[in-house]
Amino acid sequence: MPPPPRTLLQAVSRRLRGRRAALPQALAISLIALAHPALAQDIAAEPAAQSAADEAPVAFEADRVDYDTDIDADTVTASGNVVLRRDGQAVRADSVSWNRNSGLIVASGGVKLVDEDGNTLFTERVELTDELKTGEMENLLLALREGARLAAQSGKRLENGNIELGQASYTACAVETGKGCPKKPTWKITARKVIYDNTRKRVSFRGARIVFFDAIAIPIPGLQTTADGRAISGLLVPDFRFTPSNGVEISGSYYWRIADNRDLTATAYLYTDAPPMAQVQYRALTEKGAYQITGYATGSRRIAIFGADPTEQDDFRGYLFANGRLQLSPKWSATASIRRATDRTFLRRYDIDRDDRLRSMTELERIGTNSYFSLAGWATQTLRIGENQGQMPVALPVIDYRHRMTDPLLGGRIELQANSLAIQRSDGQDTERAFARAQWDLRRILSSGQEVTLTGLARADIYHFDENALTETAAYRGLGGWQSRAIAVAALDVKWPLLGPAFGGTQVLTPRLQLIATPPIRNLAVPNEDARAIELEDSNLFALNRFPGYDRIEDGVRFTYGFDWLLERPRWRIKTTIGQSVRLTQKPSLFPDGTGLTDRVSDVVGRTEVRYRDFLKLVHRFRLDKDNAAIRRQEFDLVVGNQRTYVEVGYVKLNRDISGEIEDLRDREEARVAGRVAFANYWSLLGSAVVNLTDRSEDPTSGSDGFQPLRTRLGVAYQD
Repeated sequence: MPPPPRTLLQAVSRRLRGRRAALPQALAISLIALAHPALAQDIAAEPAAQSAADEAPVAFEADRVDYDTDIDADTVTASGNVVLRRDGQAVRADSVSWNRNSGLIVASGGVKLVDEDGNTLFTERVELTDELKTGEMENLLLALREGARLAAQSGKRLENGNIELGQASYTACAVETGKGCPKKPTWKITARKVIYDNTRKRVSFRGARIVFFDAIAIPIPGLQTTADGRAISGLLVPDFRFTPSNGVEISGSYYWRIADNRDLTATAYLYTDAPPMAQVQYRALTEKGAYQITGYATGSRRIAIFGADPTEQDDFRGYLFANGRLQLSPKWSATASIRRATDRTFLRRYDIDRDDRLRSMTELERIGTNSYFSLAGWATQTLRIGENQGQMPVALPVIDYRHRMTDPLLGGRIELQANSLAIQRSDGQDTERAFARAQWDLRRILSSGQEVTLTGLARADIYHFDENALTETAAYRGLGGWQSRAIAVAALDVKWPLLGPAFGGTQVLTPRLQLIATPPIRNLAVPNEDARAIELEDSNLFALNRFPGYDRIEDGVRFTYGFDWLLERPRWRIKTTIGQSVRLTQKPSLFPDGTGLTDRVSDVVGRTEVRYRDFLKLVHRFRLDKDNAAIRRQEFDLVVGNQRTYVEVGYVKLNRDISGEIEDLRDREEARVAGRVAFANYWSLLGSAVVNLTDRSEDPTSGSDGFQPLRTRLGVAYQD
């Protein structure tokens, strides 16, 4: 009785080493190895055989060669450490016999065949044809160079070149411990029969099952793959899930390989508590780039939102997602993305996506050595509860051109920019804007070590907008009609790096001073479309304009000061930035209360980053009230561990005390945690959670009681 496949996997494991391979490709390689002539042509060195003149010579070794010249036998037998080598291939056996009448060649006793790719076949007996291709085998084990193992109780090569394996077992897992002791693989695929079609280069399984921990067996009927790694048309493995809104879910897919560069996948979803749904995905790869189109469709009732009555009849519901990028030339490219849903709850109900806004865009770009051009368009669909879709902007066109050159007179660098934007809303303010900008920068290193940067900026804007009364926040409206303005900025920035030893390492202390002057600007005359999310932080402390976007410009004269401190020692790195600014003019600020920039003296902002090798990273951001040192921003991000096992912890609290009229700047408090624990070589336990800690005292519009889990996940993963 031949031993079972598991025993075969363990028996020769001490001789096998290598990296794990992906399942379909590795198994396909193994069958190619079986179909290979397997070095059988090496024995053609025997004088009775005919060989072509261009065949490579065969290296032959054996302790003994016997010739039986009996007319009925006429057999040549090589025995004792038989080794045949040719063209990077080798075969070893205790004995090799060749019947010159029948052409049958039999290798027996510890047979080991190695092909030119490094795949190794172990068996006790193998029959070869007179063309020296593998015939029947028993109790075989194939060890792939990548590390996968294929065992079978029997195997044979048919006359048409096909291979059949009986009672086969495959795994890409290790079958021995680090000390060389046998171990059971975490998973394996068993099959009653495995058939390799030599013509179509396709591998088919009969009675296939995937077995986990040598206990859990899941049937996978109709399993097929290709020998060369190509994708083929056919049914994919079904998926099973459970959700509270839809009940038990079963999905099955059919994959259609249209061409080598195009495919289509159609998926049907069946639910116990919802009507069925269909999904179709089309993908294509062209000479210029790639694109894909995915669509979902069903007919179901819409789930109620906050007590609203659900629909009484099934409505058509669906989602379209398409994106792609084409590289038209070395400099020109085109990018597009479309995301549209029929209603606000479809994506969440079917757990397709958790985004609360769907953005669609298209863009034509040209990137040159010293120039950049972009023609783009943007549209947004809101899925947020209570948000008016008519207030969502459609930006088309958005044009941006920039050109960089060297200043031939004073040195430095000049950058020219032209920008145009048109925003339309079906139930809100429409805005058109265009501007031209020129900026000059000159950077010099003084003999005493200071780094000095001079900047000059000039810009001219023109706006046209109407229906500005439909904008709820008055500060964002503008005066209406046609408006224009001119902008000029002059800046001096000085850094002085100071290097020296400290705490067993090297420290760099860099004081920084900046002076910026801007004449009064007609900010409130124009609408504010892109400069609403205002926040003083270390990243914009020394910016020429601390408003984001183009619609608001910080005018007046201000002085900013701070320092960077860097400490590097073996395995440790600490970097700190801290700073503050002072406005030297009496003009009231445009910044809302609570942003840290309202008064002449700003709040103090800073950032500290601590690293220990690649094991620990801690980032702390803060903002301190200049009057009472109250913490207006507190943010921590901690990562501990390596790529396999780690924990991430984050916390942010914005205590800015900003008026509720500014919807973009409301206070919030949030905690985040995520982690992964790897065990048993290939398994890991992972989880994450985001908790909203904001209560009504921090944000009157918040529906949270101070502890509201926004998203939690827990799972087990296997990666081999």
